[in-house]
Amino acid sequence: MIRVKQLFIHPFKGLSPQKCDRVELRSEHGIPGDRAFALMFDDGDKYLELTTVPWMKKQHFAMQNDWSGLAALDCSYEPQTGILTVRRKEEELLVADTHSLTGRDRIGSFFTGYLAGIYPSQTARHPNRTPIKVVGDFGKTRYPDREAVHISLVSQATIDRLSELAGRPVDVRRFRPNIVLEAVPAWGEFDWVGKEMQLGTARIVVTDRINRCLNIEVNPETGERDTALLPLLKKNFQHTQTGVLARVVTSGSVAVGEILK
Repeated sequence: MIRVKQLFIHPFKGLSPQKCDRVELRSEHGIPGDRAFALMFDDGDKYLELTTVPWMKKQHFAMQNDWSGLAALDCSYEPQTGILTVRRKEEELLVADTHSLTGRDRIGSFFTGYLAGIYPSQTARHPNRTPIKVVGDFGKTRYPDREAVHISLVSQATIDRLSELAGRPVDVRRFRPNIVLEAVPAWGEFDWVGKEMQLGTARIVVTDRINRCLNIEVNPETGERDTALLPLLKKNFQHTQTGVLARVVTSGSVAVGEILK
């Protein structure tokens, strides 16, 4: 019996995941609230006067795989109030309201300053420290890495096998999944590509394996790159893939403990 072990949403693209007991699965949308906001670089784009923008490629946004220091921030979002709270080492650094332009400006200013004090990766898609603007609307917009709306699933056994090979525990948050599953063999999720499946009360179709980036090497507690997982994957499996993407075919919901079949 394949069961849901954990559920996550990432309200702000590139910032902390949040655990959920249950999530909505919306056809041709994904999970409302997941990657709903993004930290967009102000490059003089025509959309900069807007609070929401169409989907864009990820080089337009600040993300952990380019700016690993973002992972050192503990960011929590309250959907009922629209409040984003940012802490580091339990010190409160920012409390701002995403419902107001003033609050969004404060968030943009905070992350503009934060990025100015850290360094991007050598392969960063947008290494320039330009001002940051908050875009998005919780539950309505989504800014996943791929234009096609999707959710991501990974087997806990896959992460456990990587932990064995790495010689240290590997935190599943490095992989930024929506759904973590138990009772699936390591990399067993690859066998689902092309299949339609029942997840809670929703129907999904698994569309592809996930090719991984530098983000999986970033410690989600410290923001430091401390484990070379990409070379480890390449050496042992001749690929850098873990987990799968899926599209929601029929809307519904899923809770921790429910079955995938």
